[in-house]
Amino acid sequence: MSLEVEKVTKVFGQNTAVDNVSFAVDRPGFIGIIGRSGAGKSTFLRMINRLTDASMGAIRFEGRNVLELRGSAKRAWQSDCAMIFQQFNLVPRLDVVSNVLHGTLNRHSALTTFFNLYPSADIHRAIDILDRLGIAEQAPKRAEALSGGQQQRVAIARALMQDPRIILADEPIASLDPMNAQVVMDALRRIHEEDGRMVIANLHTLDTARRYCDRVIGMRDGRVVFDGTPDQLTTGAARDIYGADASFSEASTSTSINALDETSRAMMEEAELL
Repeated sequence: MSLEVEKVTKVFGQNTAVDNVSFAVDRPGFIGIIGRSGAGKSTFLRMINRLTDASMGAIRFEGRNVLELRGSAKRAWQSDCAMIFQQFNLVPRLDVVSNVLHGTLNRHSALTTFFNLYPSADIHRAIDILDRLGIAEQAPKRAEALSGGQQQRVAIARALMQDPRIILADEPIASLDPMNAQVVMDALRRIHEEDGRMVIANLHTLDTARRYCDRVIGMRDGRVVFDGTPDQLTTGAARDIYGADASFSEASTSTSINALDETSRAMMEEAELL
């Protein structure tokens, strides 16, 4: 399984959101992309999935340039390349199973989808996936009744219903508390290891990138400024990625419960001194 990104660029008017990005992946790894807001991370993932067209460059998966795909070939690629979003993108009033079954939309007619007439095999598979993610008991509930962490696991289940080759996750834990963030990241890592699927995740915290990723790519102002292993992601490298000075503190980007507690305690102590 190979992915080659060659000089990919996206221009919006006078703004270059993604600037000449190139890298190659020769196996189904777990790749984290980090950087401050506006670094181009989300735009880049959307170009891989073909939700956004690139201005120039090539993205080749197993030798085929997916940026050139049109019509049914493009839709087939989007099934092979599932997307998980920060805000879950579920249908709040539908039950959990129906939301998961939406991962099969490309395989069924509009009539089947409109009347929720899914094959029993698909329904059983959806429940099996929910069980794998530890939320099978939530299957009959409306999606809006679930916690944020549970909703994100429903979104992961929907992605797995596509049986994708690649899973793209755009800030999958940005809106979650530390406990739910860990559950979601554990699930993504387990899917990568057990299924052999490539996972590319935009992340906003250094501790998460170090803990879960095999490889970390740092973006700043649309460009790749770091590409290495988690061990190579030093505080100095992080300062360069985030464009920060010597006062930069990793605790401010941490999802760790302990780190958050320490940050809160420091803020309280500072307030008491004022």
